[in-house]
Amino acid sequence: MQVLLFGITKEIINQDVLIIPTSENIKDVGELKAYLKQKYPDLSRLSSLGVAVNSVYAKEDVLIGSSDELALIPPVSGG
Repeated sequence: MQVLLFGITKEIINQDVLIIPTSENIKDVGELKAYLKQKYPDLSRLSSLGVAVNSVYAKEDVLIGSSDELALIPPVSGG
């Protein structure tokens, strides 16, 4: 499973792309976020952490598979 990283998530994980082994058996967005926050505790300090599945913001219960394009969307500010 491949996860694209942007902004502060890229800095926390220190990579542009994170490869998660299929042996982790992550089935949905909620499990992905829990896995990442456990492996990279600094992600828990973010005010929000969105996940896009195939370029669409996804809720926690959205199923994911190895062929999906996944991206972590960090909090943004501006106006």
